[in-house]
Amino acid sequence: MEVERANYPVVMMARLLHVSRSGFYSWLRRSRSEDPWRDIRVKVEKPWLDSDRVFGARQIHSKLVAKNNDVTLYRVRKCMKGLGIAGCQPRSSKKTTIQDPDAPKRPDLIGRNFDAPAPTTKLVGDITYLKTGRGWLYLAVVIDLCTRMVVGWAMAEHMRASLVVSALNMAYTRGYVAGNGIFHSDMGSQFISHEFAQFASSIDVRLSVGRKATCYDNAACESWFSSLKNERYYRYSYATRDEAKVAVIDYIEVFYNRMRPHSAIDGQVPAEKMESFLDRMAEGAIREQELNEESVKLLAA
Repeated sequence: MEVERANYPVVMMARLLHVSRSGFYSWLRRSRSEDPWRDIRVKVEKPWLDSDRVFGARQIHSKLVAKNNDVTLYRVRKCMKGLGIAGCQPRSSKKTTIQDPDAPKRPDLIGRNFDAPAPTTKLVGDITYLKTGRGWLYLAVVIDLCTRMVVGWAMAEHMRASLVVSALNMAYTRGYVAGNGIFHSDMGSQFISHEFAQFASSIDVRLSVGRKATCYDNAACESWFSSLKNERYYRYSYATRDEAKVAVIDYIEVFYNRMRPHSAIDGQVPAEKMESFLDRMAEGAIREQELNEESVKLLAA
């Protein structure tokens, strides 16, 4: 009755439900005075619904803190439990890495250190499979470790080396790959192929690989694939590869990069952290140019 009283008269609803109007208004006064968490529950539920029922307690808490809401993580969890809502939970996965026993050895340049002092300097990548009604679709991604932003991606019906070259090339053409930067992956044949090595060399990127059959050496990428599948892909079915591509692009470019708080970067949104860094770099370049111009004028005088 409380929810629908904006649409229907209380008198009519009370008659149809066989309750008294006075009893309803008495309950309404009691419920409001005895429920101090009512407004907080509304604030907690909104970002959960906005995320298509994906966000867990930590992500919702990050969103509320960003909007200057004074609410603790404990209270968010209690409210979610009271509302009967929860974030998406991880599922099991299978490996898609195909190793080449004759591939050249490459060093592990990151050693499970998935932090980076600045964006564009340390990247990770991998391939995963996506099932559709028309067969498999394969997705390669490139992730910046400083911001956790997906800076490059590519999809195809195959897992050839050209797939991972396309993903890294996207990151490079967008300006998200620094000179002498590191790209880390597993020992999949695509990543240790001559084609991929040649492309990486042409854009001044150092290649790094984890140990054989050790998924933890590329944990940041494995974790991202888990998020994609649990938060979006497993929740729907896709009749064609084109439908799946649209869903993946929407998840990467709209939801994950620009909406989803990430625990590895203190609850910040990946694209916002990247843009903040690039803005600071641009301001620094402008300031440096101004100082150079001032120095030239002083020397000329």
